[in-house]
Amino acid sequence: MKCIASFALLALFFLSFSGLFHSGSGAKCAANGPTVKQTQVGFGDPPKFRVEVQNNCPMCPVINVHVECGSFNQSLVSPRLLKVVDRNDCVVGGGLPLPPLQKLSFTYSHSKYSLNPSSWDFQCE
Repeated sequence: MKCIASFALLALFFLSFSGLFHSGSGAKCAANGPTVKQTQVGFGDPPKFRVEVQNNCPMCPVINVHVECGSFNQSLVSPRLLKVVDRNDCVVGGGLPLPPLQKLSFTYSHSKYSLNPSSWDFQCE
């Protein structure tokens, strides 16, 4: 009986402390979430914007990046780059990994849409 109690106590000890040293789930990158930058590159009617979605984490790919996108019109850009999932919800790059410190960019011609990151996951090991 003592052996089982000792084993249980030892297992609990290791489980408790393993959480202190595990940095998965994006803990390494918590303060480095993805950003969206828009730059006007065409001044006609309609104006043209270049959008850059950047992974700011220096260590981990970011996946499943969703942005608030209002009523973004899917016909303005390939769904492989930005796919309208629902009203005010678009997924970047098909949800595929964006490597550390890399950017995905695309352009659209329309009045400016507000595009802000709303959710994402880091793929840290």
